[in-house]
Amino acid sequence: MAQALDTLKATDPATEPATPAERTARRKALLNWIAVHALGVAAALFFVLPFVFLLLTSLMSDQQALTRDLWPHPFEWSNYRKVFDTPGFLTWWKNTLLYAGLGTVLTVVSSLPVAYALAKFRFRGRHLSLMLVISMMMLPPQVVVIPMYLFWAKQLDLSGTLWPLIIPMAFGDAFSIFLLRQFLLTIPNEYLDAAKVDGCGEFRTLMKVVVPMARPGIAAVALFQFFYAWNDYFGPQIYASENPAAWTLSYGLESFKGAHHTDWNLTMAATVLVMAPVILVFFFAQKAFVEGVTLTGVKG
Repeated sequence: MAQALDTLKATDPATEPATPAERTARRKALLNWIAVHALGVAAALFFVLPFVFLLLTSLMSDQQALTRDLWPHPFEWSNYRKVFDTPGFLTWWKNTLLYAGLGTVLTVVSSLPVAYALAKFRFRGRHLSLMLVISMMMLPPQVVVIPMYLFWAKQLDLSGTLWPLIIPMAFGDAFSIFLLRQFLLTIPNEYLDAAKVDGCGEFRTLMKVVVPMARPGIAAVALFQFFYAWNDYFGPQIYASENPAAWTLSYGLESFKGAHHTDWNLTMAATVLVMAPVILVFFFAQKAFVEGVTLTGVKG
């Protein structure tokens, strides 16, 4: 019996010693795996370390923040309370939530029907309309800032508020329309035809069929718009700079930095509080965001 087992092991390819070519191939595969993962770790550290430095500095005392120390001792969690106690900081938060939240909803609601029409309707001038949308994407906002400011400030007397930034979002956004249109092209027309056979009109087809199937694309557009509005500095500087009650976090942070130019710990704490909501939103919505950006279309 033992002799038979020895014979089987001797003839089993898995127990045969590896040839020099096989050992060389395995060594190359191992080195390749180490190289790829080492580059990935290095790239991750390149992006993470600045945020770690920011977070650690925000937890230092006033004196320690001006030294070369990298680790806070002790941890000054009260820095965040001091930031929240700064006059106007909570107002900046509310203004930013209003700007980013309402602006995102208006952009999605106004851009989706236009994208649906460009993707699924056949009408004269459809390609020209698409070219106009793409042209608007290429137009820098600084080109139209003067006439737009004169319109909102002089004609409608809305300077010192965020409404000149929020109201235009109710009329669609070129980038959002284009991205949604590209995603809607991946939805088979058979689903739409089946809904119309069942008696659905265009609006009901859009709401009952297209919207559920286009959730990844809608999520991607919503996140893009939310991030843009949350980080927007140029718009509030143009329209709301004269009224501190209408400042957003991005613009108010510049004022906070000027008032605490030597208190780097408080400046870093305020920066962390401004960044945290965006990071959390992306962390919880990254699956839908990535799926929408890659335009994977319909599954199953």
